[in-house]
Amino acid sequence: MERLAVHLIPVLRDNYIFLLVDHQERKAVVVDPAQAQPVLEQVESLGVELTAIWNTHHCWDHVGGNQALKERYPQLKIYASQADGERKRIPGQTEYLKHGDTFSFAGEEVQVFFVPGHTLGHIAYWLPQSSHLFAGDTLFGAGCGRLHEGTPAQMQASLNQLRSLPDETLVWCAHEYTLSNLRFALTVDPNNPDLKERLKEVEVLRAQGKPSVPLRLGEEKRTNPFLRYDQPALQKTTGAFDPVNVFAKVRSLKDRW
Repeated sequence: MERLAVHLIPVLRDNYIFLLVDHQERKAVVVDPAQAQPVLEQVESLGVELTAIWNTHHCWDHVGGNQALKERYPQLKIYASQADGERKRIPGQTEYLKHGDTFSFAGEEVQVFFVPGHTLGHIAYWLPQSSHLFAGDTLFGAGCGRLHEGTPAQMQASLNQLRSLPDETLVWCAHEYTLSNLRFALTVDPNNPDLKERLKEVEVLRAQGKPSVPLRLGEEKRTNPFLRYDQPALQKTTGAFDPVNVFAKVRSLKDRW
């Protein structure tokens, strides 16, 4: 058995919570707990100790379980961005992270990326040794988060950071939007054979009630229009060439789709 395991917990309509378990130390951390009870049930079932929350951003469906979990585990550390901390947006926050910060879990280094766009304080957590990326609402299957607070330039720069990671990176995104996103992607990248094949595969997965997450970053680079802002097909669709403008036009098309 590998020391680190990731457990996916579906909640609400289409959210995912992620529980990372260190089998050696019998400890766990939870990423973006929208609700507390499903986390508590999983922790009890696995017989592990919950030691921390990693929040990617402040939206209610990512922090809704923070307070109840903190009440159950008073020593719980709650990690989130310094930017969100300054705005007092994260319930119970104890750790304040900025781009380039590192810490450890399960014997691995965890690296922090500052990825504003969806919100102004959004961060992502990358474990390079085991190739796990917890991207919150920045990067979805064949999609990306809406620009609730940031600008197209900020989001394109954030996605460019994540796109630079290795192809084998496993992306744990916080929503099950992949099937819908793939159907939109075909409207802006209609001649992409990888995209057509992926759509078929995800249709089968979802028909079976299986998650499309985790994503493989290499596949996202080939099929996600929000990562293909420098590709001729997307330049043709948008009539733009600058990556920020291509991204902005694709995002605008998706918002109206």
